[in-house]
Amino acid sequence: MIKTKEDLKYYLQQDRLALHIKDDKLKPDKKDEVWKYEIILRKHEYYHNLNKKNIFQKMLLKHYSKLHHKWSMIYTTSIPINVCGPGLSIAHFGGIYINHNSKIGKNLRIQTGVVIGGSYSTPGKFANIGSDVYIGTGAKILGGVTIANKVAIGANAVVTKDILEQATTHVGIPSHKNSDHSSEPYIDNRVFGK
Repeated sequence: MIKTKEDLKYYLQQDRLALHIKDDKLKPDKKDEVWKYEIILRKHEYYHNLNKKNIFQKMLLKHYSKLHHKWSMIYTTSIPINVCGPGLSIAHFGGIYINHNSKIGKNLRIQTGVVIGGSYSTPGKFANIGSDVYIGTGAKILGGVTIANKVAIGANAVVTKDILEQATTHVGIPSHKNSDHSSEPYIDNRVFGK
């Protein structure tokens, strides 16, 4: 969770690396819509989480809150604040929905069409996703499932049960273990300090 300027700087740096953006500038190019969205998300988180806000910080919170909502509507991508750890990498916009009660570790790589939501069978319970996880196009993670670190979830998989074995790949409807391959090939090595 982003609580200080140092946290904000760290999250933005990790997000930049995860998005494969090479230069150290935190200002995105005009065409880099995903990077702009993630900067807005992180600044919204920062200003929301400040304990004591002066008038200027309150204005910035309102500004980034509106921008976050606007860009979420334009790109049909709903990623709430205080859900994803550092190193978030959105591969492509469109049809992404993450429930605001979900908890996700660092270095999430997420593709288009992914839903991380609730379930009628587990009301009031939401996903708890580990670090270094890759979620393929169109995958659905439903209910109060726990997903271990370094898991890769294949395209269009539907996850309704816990995945507790680290560094594995899961596919299908309902999802099942497909291999002992981890998510690392899908995540930029620089976020691991390599």
